[in-house]
Amino acid sequence: MGQRVAMTGNIAMANAMRQINPDVCAAYPITPSTEIMQQFSSFVADGLVKTVLVPAESEHSAMSACIGAAAAGGRVMTATSSQGLALMWEMLFIAAGNRLPIVLAMANRALSAPINIHGDTSDAMGARDSGWIQIFSENGQEAYDNLIQAVRIAEHLDIRLPVMVGMDGFIISHSIESMELLDDEKVRDFVGEYTPSRPLLDIQHPRTYGPLDLQDYYIEHKRQEYEAMKNAKSVILEVAKDFSNRFGREYGLFEAYHLDDAEVAIVVLNSAAGTVKTVIEELRADGVKAGLLKPRVFRPFPAEEIAAALSGVKAVCVMDRADGVNAVGGPLFPEFRSALYDATPRPMIINKVFGLGGRDLGLHHVREVFAELGKIAETGKIETLAEYITVRN
Repeated sequence: MGQRVAMTGNIAMANAMRQINPDVCAAYPITPSTEIMQQFSSFVADGLVKTVLVPAESEHSAMSACIGAAAAGGRVMTATSSQGLALMWEMLFIAAGNRLPIVLAMANRALSAPINIHGDTSDAMGARDSGWIQIFSENGQEAYDNLIQAVRIAEHLDIRLPVMVGMDGFIISHSIESMELLDDEKVRDFVGEYTPSRPLLDIQHPRTYGPLDLQDYYIEHKRQEYEAMKNAKSVILEVAKDFSNRFGREYGLFEAYHLDDAEVAIVVLNSAAGTVKTVIEELRADGVKAGLLKPRVFRPFPAEEIAAALSGVKAVCVMDRADGVNAVGGPLFPEFRSALYDATPRPMIINKVFGLGGRDLGLHHVREVFAELGKIAETGKIETLAEYITVRN
């Protein structure tokens, strides 16, 4: 049993980093993830970790420093949000392509323009195809637990891909909640000592990172990256099982909440899942078979498992706290719709974009979505495939 504490999601993330004790942490703090690095830099200053802290002059430089340190053989972490992740964009692909197990803590935030410092998942969705494993968290406890597990996932020899762990900016990053911090030694035993694979500083075995590849081997290297991402599903579950055996909290590729017998269901990431759960309890008390699928792992995308979990549901709404601005719905929607294409029976599926830039999702919004799903399940007809909600008309 660890220590029961009250702290913000950001401080929980910083404490996970303290317990992981990375060799190098390079960062350029940005709201709302600033508190992560502010707290972690205090741990460094107080000598509680051995980490070399590199305060960079931009997020692009921070990720570049992380890549250099990881290639040299260090266990490396960083934190960012929003435009900070966007400024890392070029280097995200280089980290993944070089198979460097960097771990990034992220307080999800809207992307400009217009300028907005509050939470949605536009930043993570913009990086969804960069080759990083993506894990999302409903609350501070999950963000803490996921960050600890991310180290084992990233460094697994069948994977060796970077991992980003998200939580909603301000809603979770700055909200104080009760949670359990694990014992320092137990966390360090769980993540284990890092043994780098083919580090640059092994001068007895010289290596090259990032060479010109052209037509000769580029596609073979990308195929290896693809295979590593495919392997990640089983490794994520293996790490989650070990975490559960040691600490008692269970995680999977997603959480299925009252989904076994559900006739209508919502799919939603991060903290909004808690709001949906509250409404589901209300509806269940009234005899409505409502359920939730809360994705934890978005990359790799667990299409087969999602299809199996939702195949018995009559009507599904995928709720996106981001917009792909493709005029057909948010970024989760086409992936879930594609996953359900071969499902038998195939649920009817709609999309709602909600809560951009931190706009609150109320219980009445969720009730309205479930009411629409009930009508679709009854009539077999979809009137509106995709639309914005929580927006002024």
